[in-house]
Amino acid sequence: MRKFMDDDFLLSTPTAVELYEKYSKDLPIIDYHCHINPKEIAENISFSNITEAWLYGDHYKWRAIRACGFEEKYVTGGADDHERFKAWAASMPSLIGNPLYHWTHLELKKYFGISEPLSEKNCEKIWEECNKVITSGKFTVRDIIKMSGVEAICTTDDPADDLRYHKIIAQDESFDTKVLPAFRPDKGVNIENPGFAEYIKGALSESAGIDICDLDSLLAAYSLRIEYFAQNGCLTSDHGMGYIPYAYAESDEVDAILKKALSGETLSALECDKYKTYMLTFFAKEFTKRDFVMQIHYGVIRNNNTRSFEALGPDTGFDTIAGYECTTNALRLLDEFEKNEILPKMVIYSLNPCDNAAIDALCGCFQGNSKGIRSKIQHGSAWWFNDHLEGMRDQLKTYASEGVLANFVGMLTDSRSFLSYTRHDYFRRILCDYVGGLIERGEYPCDMEQAGKIVSDISYYNTKNFFGF
Repeated sequence: MRKFMDDDFLLSTPTAVELYEKYSKDLPIIDYHCHINPKEIAENISFSNITEAWLYGDHYKWRAIRACGFEEKYVTGGADDHERFKAWAASMPSLIGNPLYHWTHLELKKYFGISEPLSEKNCEKIWEECNKVITSGKFTVRDIIKMSGVEAICTTDDPADDLRYHKIIAQDESFDTKVLPAFRPDKGVNIENPGFAEYIKGALSESAGIDICDLDSLLAAYSLRIEYFAQNGCLTSDHGMGYIPYAYAESDEVDAILKKALSGETLSALECDKYKTYMLTFFAKEFTKRDFVMQIHYGVIRNNNTRSFEALGPDTGFDTIAGYECTTNALRLLDEFEKNEILPKMVIYSLNPCDNAAIDALCGCFQGNSKGIRSKIQHGSAWWFNDHLEGMRDQLKTYASEGVLANFVGMLTDSRSFLSYTRHDYFRRILCDYVGGLIERGEYPCDMEQAGKIVSDISYYNTKNFFGF
């Protein structure tokens, strides 16, 4: 029997251990998609206690605590931080097989030097030990980023954002980690959502200095904001969608659809899809000009518990996996980009694990390019409900089976927590175990130099080169 989460955790063969130790473990981290707040990095905040660092805003943990029978006050707040931590600790032993169990203990070991499993029995001791580190004066968010070996971070930013905190960070010579904005135009793309017209006529118009009243003025405003983001170091966009739309329309029809929305009229589903398709095509053209990577996350149904949504708002743990069939639309959308010679580098993620093979096969239809870009269209890493042990293994297997795994851009945190960088280590261990297993079974030559390069590239170098960090 192996010791719980020892040094060779998840590494089941000697080859896997060698790959991890020599070629992956100590490489820097590039976290090219996350939801941390750049203001907190600019101000270099400190946390008051482990609950603030761990449980504030983490809807992954909130879902688990609810499932373990605790009242909402112990989840999103109401109870004091100590009581909320005790609820999390009491939940931990039940989370067998859940990635939260592994992530929690990787974080305890990495940042606090604690190797014993968290439970209700030892929660007081661990509460005190963690808080001693947190209040030491050496555990600011920048300290965490530095001790995690993070070279670059891409936050998720609305086009109307003035990026003031990114500028502050960039001008601070005492902090070496790049913190770059990522262009996330969801509020102006998801035309069916409440608040669309107010956003376009308000925040977006004001940020661009343009009175947006039609399609031409909207595109002009977005062009200005994309250029502003580029001037402030942006290398990538991100688009969060329930499904991938495709419905072709000429500009005059899209202009009429936009004007209807701005006047408060209700749109049909087809009209919404025509607008979204047009806007995604516009963005692809703008991103291709600037060599941005275009990321699309799809396959989520949000805010399914009406009562809880009304009480707590979005991003509080009530989203789920969608069963939409999006492959046909994705193929048509990318084909539209390709026909117009505006297909940017892309990373595509589905929340539905059943889409893995379809995405990998889809990517293979659009890989040719004149610039020598390796796997220009990428299947993104296992995301959200899939970034667990089996989800990551399955994503690696289908990527390898249908594409060129050696070109994969690897892991990201997709997190709001500064303690989540251990997820990169989790991924690297799974990656090394997968490649090591292929070698051990005679399915790949025992050429450690070549296998080591593959592991190093996926862990770090592919991301650096693909995005242009």
